[in-house]
Amino acid sequence: MSPENSSVTRSRIGLTFARFEVLVLLRFSRAGALPLRLIGERLMVHPASVSNIINRLERPGLAASRPNPANGRGTLAEITAAGRDVMQRATADLMAADFGMSDHDEGQLEEMSGVLRGPRVAAGDFRER
Repeated sequence: MSPENSSVTRSRIGLTFARFEVLVLLRFSRAGALPLRLIGERLMVHPASVSNIINRLERPGLAASRPNPANGRGTLAEITAAGRDVMQRATADLMAADFGMSDHDEGQLEEMSGVLRGPRVAAGDFRER
């Protein structure tokens, strides 16, 4: 990530990019909540890092953690209404800054989106329309 894009989320919204990524992941999960283990797998980060990120998102009320009712041992992280709001504002700021997309024209962006749609639907990121 370029320093300019990192500074967009940090200066305007007050998030590190890692925290932004977790909010996005939670927001687009089916229930708005995921086990910490799965967050680590999807973002390819160490479990201790996931715990640290969630703790830092909990302080300002952007996320909440609770025991996982599926197994009683693990922990779920859940995005809050405030977390959704911050994530949407940060996304708008990054889009306005052409985050990661400034080197591609509209046709290339549509092609990339089409190529990635199938695997994302298969992974459960969103449902086919």
